[in-house]
Amino acid sequence: MTDPLPVITVLIADDDPVVRFGLKMMLSGAADLRVVAEASDGAEAVELARRHHPDVVLMDIRMPGTDGLTATETLRSRAEAPQVMVLTTFDADAHVLRALRAGAAGFLLKDTPPDELVVAIRHAAQGRPVLSPEVTRRLIARVAGSDQDTRQAAARRRLDVLADRERTVAAEVGAGRSNAEIAARHHLGLTTVKTHVSAILTKLDLNNRVQVALLVQEAGLGQPNPPD
Repeated sequence: MTDPLPVITVLIADDDPVVRFGLKMMLSGAADLRVVAEASDGAEAVELARRHHPDVVLMDIRMPGTDGLTATETLRSRAEAPQVMVLTTFDADAHVLRALRAGAAGFLLKDTPPDELVVAIRHAAQGRPVLSPEVTRRLIARVAGSDQDTRQAAARRRLDVLADRERTVAAEVGAGRSNAEIAARHHLGLTTVKTHVSAILTKLDLNNRVQVALLVQEAGLGQPNPPD
């Protein structure tokens, strides 16, 4: 007999009650997902997250009062912070980048099919990013504009603190590869890769792989070095 999947608790934050209802209905079909609270603005989302301790928050960006960006920054700055998935109607919204830099696990379009939404929430709960490298590059290109060279130089300076092997692993993370894929490509043990990723996050003062990927893309690190 297969053990049941652990329940992932979810908080939905959106100022549109119709959207909240639709999201809740989509998630109701997954036995391992449970909506524990609904918020209509960012301030309420922060308070309900404090009260219910959800694993994942689905966060709309544009809400009255405290918006989703501010709420994301507040939530991700806390100890034992929930994972935050940004909800947007745009696939290259400049505001999304700010949320990702604040530590959001990724973003979803509001018209994401139910099965993809469920999978994305499961990935987020496991700390896995829900953002492709292609989308990362589009977001950066949208907001970088004329200060692209300045951003690139700043990103490269930050990456200078990494050892050579850590830079290689960071580039692989920027290419969207999992720890297992990185281990196989470079003939490393999975534990070794995890150690490198943890060191990267610590040295760069980041809290998830999405932020690493953004920094790598901004630095123009490009493709990682060929496997050994």
